[in-house]
Amino acid sequence: MRIAIIGTGYVGLVSGACFSDFGHDVVCVDKDERKIAALEKGVMPIFEPGLDQLVARNVAGGRLSFTTDLKTGVDGAEAIFIAVGTPSRRGDGHADLSYVYGAAREIAEALTGPAVIVTKSTVPVGTGDEVERILREVAPEAEAWVVSNPEFLREGAAIEDFKRPDRIVVGAEDERAAEIMREVYRPLYLNKAPILFTSRRTSELIKYAANAFLATKITFINEIADLCEATGADVQDVSRGIGLDNRIGPKFLHAGPGYGGSCFPKDTLALLKTSEDYQTPLRIIEAVVQVNDSRKRAMGRKVLKALGGDPRGRTVALLGLTFKPNTDDMRDAPSLSIVQALEDASVKVHAFDPEGVEQARPMMPNVEFFDSPYKAAEGSDAAVIVTEWDVLRALDLKRLARLMARPVLVDLRNVYPPEDVEAAGLAWHGIGKPPRDGGADEDVSAAA
Repeated sequence: MRIAIIGTGYVGLVSGACFSDFGHDVVCVDKDERKIAALEKGVMPIFEPGLDQLVARNVAGGRLSFTTDLKTGVDGAEAIFIAVGTPSRRGDGHADLSYVYGAAREIAEALTGPAVIVTKSTVPVGTGDEVERILREVAPEAEAWVVSNPEFLREGAAIEDFKRPDRIVVGAEDERAAEIMREVYRPLYLNKAPILFTSRRTSELIKYAANAFLATKITFINEIADLCEATGADVQDVSRGIGLDNRIGPKFLHAGPGYGGSCFPKDTLALLKTSEDYQTPLRIIEAVVQVNDSRKRAMGRKVLKALGGDPRGRTVALLGLTFKPNTDDMRDAPSLSIVQALEDASVKVHAFDPEGVEQARPMMPNVEFFDSPYKAAEGSDAAVIVTEWDVLRALDLKRLARLMARPVLVDLRNVYPPEDVEAAGLAWHGIGKPPRDGGADEDVSAAA
């Protein structure tokens, strides 16, 4: 089957590479000439484990190609996926759909035969209706159908998620379109991946509802972590205790500095704007967004408290900057709020991240970056684990303590047991655990 992917961002590139690995003939289209030129040379625009090898293998096999010419890309394609960005619109939080609608118009102008137009981008309810209206306006005689097929990819594990998905959701209003989508995903039948066919609007809402629910789980356990600190309980044991309940499950119940990335922040905001448009308030999601924003700011205060006394002129080493490991994505990363809080208090910031420095540098112009966690920590008054990269899971804590001006470790991911940290000569500060001195920590969940 011939497939065209419009957009070579995270979703488009991963989808195109995986579809080609299934044996489909895939063309990825993007207006960015430099990005396409780099892809043709095997240079990836994002960091995703295994993606460069997957792309190289399928380019060599003749199943995957790249172009800036949309008309050439969609020529003869039976399925055309729109995978362009839908960032939060400045000022109101609505999803910016200009790229989606622009792509739809260009596709309609370039159609040469029957095709299904698939919205892969995360879009609010009703977007498919507008895409269809554009299609009928521009190409009224075209034999084409509009389908919703949201992605559920985790950054850092996207290839595995695509090839072995929990489910495939397809929103189709026409049986012919549904049949084409069955053929697109036929290679996954061997993995017995369930395909859920719904109405188009239902499919669009499933994506937002799923991300909002996961964001709620993260925010819930973060507030429970604050209660644990105040009462002397251990949030990791609480997480295990409730996660063993099959109705709840253990995933997304790890206390930390708050969620970030490309999906949860913008999708929760877009869902709230949709609820406002339809006058159906989502009070739980409103609280999730507010608590998460407050928590990121509170993590900066937690680090300042760990410094003790007047923080001015001190140095803090941030270990890990991206919103999660195995990605270079810095969008809405908690580290951004922490850096802001530290710099507002006249604290100098050192930083290390194995993949995110290039993305972080323009966002953190006053931060000094280092190529190892030990160099970043040398001479610092506190080291802060912000992102749980594998390289930070087996640090030589004694070496870390020797290098630092003041041996203080603030573990915002609870990577290390407190007793191991203290045995290495470091003062420990973590998340959702009883304070080691027996006193209650401050309420870090309060708004800044």
